[in-house]
Amino acid sequence: MFFSERRNTTRWIIIFISFLIISLILWNTYTFFQIFKNEERLKMNIWASAQKALVNADENTDLDLPLEITNNNTTVPVMLVMYDKIISTKNVPEHIMNDKKESIAFLNKLKSENDPIVIEYAPGKYHRIYYGNSALLNKLKYYPVALLLIIFLFGALIYNFYKSTKMATQNKLWAGMAKETAHQIGTPLSSLIGWIEILKTENIDQTITTEIEKDVERLQTITDRFSKIGSIPVLEEHDIVAETLKTYDYLQSRFSKQVTFSYSGSKEPIIALFNPTLHSWTIENLVKNAIDAMRGKGTLDLQIEKDLHHVKINVRDSGTGIPKNQFKTIFEPGFTTKKRGWGLGLSLTKRIVEEYHSGKIRVLHSEMGKGTTFQIRYNKTQHS
Repeated sequence: MFFSERRNTTRWIIIFISFLIISLILWNTYTFFQIFKNEERLKMNIWASAQKALVNADENTDLDLPLEITNNNTTVPVMLVMYDKIISTKNVPEHIMNDKKESIAFLNKLKSENDPIVIEYAPGKYHRIYYGNSALLNKLKYYPVALLLIIFLFGALIYNFYKSTKMATQNKLWAGMAKETAHQIGTPLSSLIGWIEILKTENIDQTITTEIEKDVERLQTITDRFSKIGSIPVLEEHDIVAETLKTYDYLQSRFSKQVTFSYSGSKEPIIALFNPTLHSWTIENLVKNAIDAMRGKGTLDLQIEKDLHHVKINVRDSGTGIPKNQFKTIFEPGFTTKKRGWGLGLSLTKRIVEEYHSGKIRVLHSEMGKGTTFQIRYNKTQHS
């Protein structure tokens, strides 16, 4: 426990430091952007002063420095405006200036990027210089957005990793508990088998011991199921019709007579590759789920059919039905509509069918108030 808590603390410290580093980078980038923007503003003030000198120049004015300053601006787009009329431009594409609508739109864009610089070239007469961000400044402007995206992706990655690690730990815990349960059940089972043999020697109705034997065999099957959790099951060729009906008939004898069991479909052997113990668990989960949906009273029909490549097992009930928007969510761990339930039956069934047997399970059809049909599909062997 101490090791686990220390590991979690270390993990959160690393996460905190990582976010702190990224936040510092983001803050420094923003600060650098503001400094660069202020420096660009200062350069444009100098450029405006040079422009004012050019406007007010006479034949005795030395124009070398103002011309050099204005010509050195090769990156910042500039528009010189007087009374909302564009007088001259710098670093503005020619096609924009040739189109009046585009030039006005470009001017509005410059107005949104920076405050204008006002030049009083004569008493009461003003020019306004509107300028945009340079290409470098535009790149820096989007750099924080990229960093925020990186932070988001980084956070999502950490969350995903943490969640998957937690789920893996929980899966190992449940697998260990299941195996330990199977081990603990094994001892009293051996004792029960011995007691059955003693009962057989006594003057007791044979049908009683036979039924007890069936229940003990069922306990052995359950033990075998739990022992297989977390392990890769062995798949062998078996008659899926016989194995399915074996479980179906056993369940029929153990449930209330208010549930009418029926079977339709193939009675000939259909050979498929599967694990009988886990397949029995699958059928049991579907039958119990159907009886719960019918609240212990109704009609339950099992159907087995085959086509060229697959064998299909349909379990149809006359229960309450499932809304269409829950056709997939009912297979998620923890999803249940019962007051007392863990929501593990159908999710476990899906894992057995799809992960262990490479099959497919789905809600084939459901209608509210009339019932639901679940379908399992396995691959047939070549000679079946």
